[in-house]
This record gives sequence, C-alpha cells and structure tokens, in this order.
Amino acid sequence: MLFGRATLRLRSVHTLFVRWNGTLVVASHNNERLLPITLNTIAAAKMIGGDVTCLVLGKGCAKVAEEVAKVGGLTRVLVADDAAFHGFLPEQVAPAIVAAQNQFKFTHILAGADAFGKSVAPRVGALLNIQPVSDVIAIKSADTFVRPIYAGNAILTVKSLESIKILTIRPTSFEAVATSGGDAKVEKAPVVKAESGLSQFVEQKLTKSDRPELAGAKTVISGGRGMKNGDNFKLLYELADKLGAAVGASRAAVDAGFVPNDLQIGQTGKIVAPVSHRRAMLILCE
Repeated sequence: MLFGRATLRLRSVHTLFVRWNGTLVVASHNNERLLPITLNTIAAAKMIGGDVTCLVLGKGCAKVAEEVAKVGGLTRVLVADDAAFHGFLPEQVAPAIVAAQNQFKFTHILAGADAFGKSVAPRVGALLNIQPVSDVIAIKSADTFVRPIYAGNAILTVKSLESIKILTIRPTSFEAVATSGGDAKVEKAPVVKAESGLSQFVEQKLTKSDRPELAGAKTVISGGRGMKNGDNFKLLYELADKLGAAVGASRAAVDAGFVPNDLQIGQTGKIVAPVSHRRAMLILCE
C-alpha cells in the first residue's frame, strides 16, 4: 500500500515535470509570412497542455518571427536565421530542431503534415531514436493520439511510450488559433553546425495564385480525367475565381500531365476538408 502511494506520488511529480517542459512547434513559412498550417499545429499543441514554443528557421525570417510572436497561446519563439536554412532542406533543418530539443528538453515536437513537416519529422526521429506518429487528427491525452490508417479506411488510436512525442498534425482536423493577442518573447535558437554535401538547394518554381490554399479551402473544385486535357482546366479556374474556391485534381489528371502535382487531392496528395456540406461545395468533374 505504501509502495502504491509512493508510485502515485512519483507519477504526479513526473506529470508536472512533463507539462513544465512543454511542446515545440516547428513553423512552416516562406520567409515572408507564416503559413496557415502552423496555426492549426499550434492549436493541437495547446490541447496537449503546458507551455508552447515555436521554432522559426529560415533565411531572412525575422518578419515571420515577429508575426509568430503575436499568435495567441505561445510562450516563446525561437529564431534560427541562417543562410544554411535557405530552401528549408530537411538535412539542415533536422539538426537544428534536435539542438533546440537538447537545450530545452521538450516533451513533444510537432510539425504540420505538409511536405516540409513530413520530410523533417522522420529525420528528427532518427536523430533522437524516436518513432514519430504521423498525420494526427485528434489529441486524446499527452501520450494518446488518433490517426487514420489504410488510406483513411480505418481510424487508429495509438498510445506512444516514447520519451519524446514527435507528431505531424493534419491541419484540417484542428481549428486554427488566433493570429493576434499573443506576446511571446523572441529568442535566438541554439546554434548548430550546418552539414554540407548531403544536398543542395538549386531553385524553386512556384505558381502564384490569388485563390485559397487547397489544404485549407472552404470550397474546392476538383477535376479528373474527364477534363480530357490541361486546357480544359481553364473552365475550372474561371469557376473557382467566381466562387472564391481552390482548384484541385485527381491523381489520374496529375499523372496525365493536365496539371502540376501541387493540385493533387487524396492519399498521395493534399487532404481537403470543406467546412460543411451547407457552406462548402465540392464539385467533381470526372
């Protein structure tokens, strides 16, 4: 009985220690502005409890750090502004995240389930010898999470026994936090020696558009092989502009070369989640 009470007391102390350490959120941005997926990831971090710190890595990202500091619910913003992070190469970013982890001893490391987060999280896990939990859609507790498996045909509740929880967060499953009302202190992130020779950033070609980002759009218009060719997608672009919608495509349309792969929706593309059947519209042209 005494042993049981002692164990319970130790567990209580451990829980307090865990919450005190808090959660690290790795920001997704383009060195000019914060990407919306980070706001959803911060919302997930707040559900875990404890302090939430955001890490901003990039080249010339001071403006982004100031924007992040205003986000509600953050305690601290760590900034790593270095030419080594140009292009956000995961081979460069992962060691910087580990350096922050080694200094602050976070219990959770979160990133959005976008191309950036999905490439960085496994590398961080390998460096820390930790198994990440990917594509989390719900937070049950500090060590229990919900994620889809088998292409979304089944939902798995998993309890992680790892000492550090590394998670990628599906943005459509968490309501974004407010971009104002916060007053987090901004600090320099731990310095890490950049690796060289593994990879090199050459260039980035982006398609600029005034349409909503596909992953967070309330209205999505998607085309498939029935569009016959890429020129016919102009019909969808015109309709999307009228409705204020985002344009997506099936894998078949992307594989056929009708549109670029950043428009692909589905398991191997982007996950979309219109707000509701009444307020949102999903039009399939197959």
